[in-house]
Amino acid sequence: MDRRQFLTTSAAATAGTVALASATSARAATAAPSGTTRPAPAQPASMGVAGKDFPKVGGDLGNKNYSTLGQINRGTVRRLGGAWHTQLEGGSTAQYQECTVVAQDGVLYVQTTQQNVFAVNGKTGEVIWKTAIGSPRATTDMRGVGLGQGLVFSTSGANIAYALDQRTGAIVWQTPLLNEPQHGLSPGVLAAAATYFDGLVYIGMNGSVSGARGHAYALDAATGAIVWTFWSCPGPGEFGHDTWAGTSWESGGAVPWVHPAIDPDLGTVYWAFGNPYPRTDGSTREGTNLFANSLVALDAKTGTRRWHFQSVHHDLWDCDNVMAPVLADLEIDDKVRKVVVYGSKAGMFYILDRATGDPVQGVNERPVPQDSRQLTWPTQPFPRGEPFVPEQYPSANDATRPVPFYPTGPIFTPTWDRPTIIFPGAVGGGNWAYDSFSLDTGYVYVGYSLIDTAYSNGQNGLSETPRPYGEYMAGGLAAMDPRTNTVVWRKPSKWWLSLGTGVLSTAGRLLFQGRPDGTLAAMDDATGEELWTWQCGAGANTCPISYEIDGEQYIAILAGGEWEPIGPATPYGDNLWAFKLGGTVAQAATPAPPPTRNPITATPVTGATAKNTVTLGRIWDTATGSPGSTESTTAQNAMAPQALTVAAGTTVTFINPADNAHSHGAVSFFDHEFDSGTLAAGKSYTHTFRTPGEHYYNDPAFPQNTGLIIVQ
Repeated sequence: MDRRQFLTTSAAATAGTVALASATSARAATAAPSGTTRPAPAQPASMGVAGKDFPKVGGDLGNKNYSTLGQINRGTVRRLGGAWHTQLEGGSTAQYQECTVVAQDGVLYVQTTQQNVFAVNGKTGEVIWKTAIGSPRATTDMRGVGLGQGLVFSTSGANIAYALDQRTGAIVWQTPLLNEPQHGLSPGVLAAAATYFDGLVYIGMNGSVSGARGHAYALDAATGAIVWTFWSCPGPGEFGHDTWAGTSWESGGAVPWVHPAIDPDLGTVYWAFGNPYPRTDGSTREGTNLFANSLVALDAKTGTRRWHFQSVHHDLWDCDNVMAPVLADLEIDDKVRKVVVYGSKAGMFYILDRATGDPVQGVNERPVPQDSRQLTWPTQPFPRGEPFVPEQYPSANDATRPVPFYPTGPIFTPTWDRPTIIFPGAVGGGNWAYDSFSLDTGYVYVGYSLIDTAYSNGQNGLSETPRPYGEYMAGGLAAMDPRTNTVVWRKPSKWWLSLGTGVLSTAGRLLFQGRPDGTLAAMDDATGEELWTWQCGAGANTCPISYEIDGEQYIAILAGGEWEPIGPATPYGDNLWAFKLGGTVAQAATPAPPPTRNPITATPVTGATAKNTVTLGRIWDTATGSPGSTESTTAQNAMAPQALTVAAGTTVTFINPADNAHSHGAVSFFDHEFDSGTLAAGKSYTHTFRTPGEHYYNDPAFPQNTGLIIVQ
């Protein structure tokens, strides 16, 4: 394939150079100046609207996450209180929850990671029915059901798609999926919210990290029969097959693990596809690797590709598209443009014409750093405008401050066998927290994270995408003007806000967003000013919704925590909340908040057990209660013990064993408590700890080897 054709092309286009900007975007777009809200033009009625009902994940077919309800507004939100609170799994904290609730005719429909689907009375919180699907031992990310034809559509971790009777929860049909010959190293697992439109149910999958061959399904809503399948790693004879070297397409990943957007007027489904496999080693998959890291426009009825746009070529950074596309009509240059807005962990929005795939403001292909071992692509696409993240490199000025001794680099820096800290990292930038497009401001609201990743090729014992222990983590919320693709405002947060913490905007001129510490917040949509908060009792890592019953507006959210980026250190739960004006149900007890540094979770060893000694370059053997006998230069836990607890006033010895082959050391960060320098084999260093607290440290020779001294 021509080296330019990878970017964007219609199904009928011939090979050759493709223009990177539409005719209207060749000149500067004229939109309202930053900071000035301006309502969007009327949106297509065919996409539906979230008002009395919130009938799908994303609110409408365009995933705007906008509600036309305005009873709860800037003036009344301080009277918002708990209407009811239901613990769906009996108060269990064993699992995180990722499901966005949907609402229709006064009933809420919700899934749990425990593989149960519920119908809940939206006025009282009473469970109407509960249906177990799949197997509780075969879990997957349950992110929401679809509704249509009197049915509730769901998937399960057992890779089965279900249709349940909307009134009773009875199983109407079930279809096993991911069972066709696909050549991959693994079949993958079903994922993403089920999406219904015009007799079809659209279902995605996960598996880019396990070598699945990605594909997207459309099922007949009445029968569960497969109507079409789109393979995102094209096989022989299919368009894009020549962008994969050899047989790399067979296990190429590129999975669609977020739900699509749909334009009924164009009859088009817009689906984002994830990263290729192997994630960080491109040496066996020469080429751009279509349709990894791409938005693909598909014929809604046949699955035929109409056009595609690839946002990262030959991805080496797990920089997949994990943000559900948003469809909006915008007024640009005094002309209404039908666009699709989508983004990725790179922290940038790509704003494309829905009919052609042309970038509305234009895209520049910029040269990026190269490494012949990784078969790097010479350029990457940067949309005109600006990123929604504050920077695209590790910065000493915020939570992306890099852990010492690692090499660092800006976005799209290739790595090989030296773990290198890059921001945006493998969890973004942007991630699967659903964005919102407000009809009142014309802005897209996006949560982002400030979390580094130390990338390597994943060979010879190196981890692909670890987050260095002890690094800081934070994030924020940004308002972007898609008419210019520029930032209107950013609101920094101590929490990472790209992982499930989606945004709801409303006609009451409010934004609602949850946070990993259990807080649900309401903010002014023009400024981001916080107007109201509520403690939900577990991480509020799903997207809030709004609905109406008997003339009363409600806000609802499932708060159950999220496994990324620090697993159970985020408070897990099963709390389904609904709020209304004058609600009298009290807030939940405040859970222990997540740490804002990536924690070492190894069980601390007492100073007495370890003889107040840390052995460098070794892994602690829990069976013998002593350092292991083999040197490691790659493991993050190659400090023995990795976590050591001592009393204030204790002197600790750091020793590099005489039979280690390499020099090692122990240097604390970021508090500069101690510094052993580099110790040759057989050498040691001592330090007396006098101040209580936690002291993270790493090895200056092999910086991924990290430990923690806890002084009590």
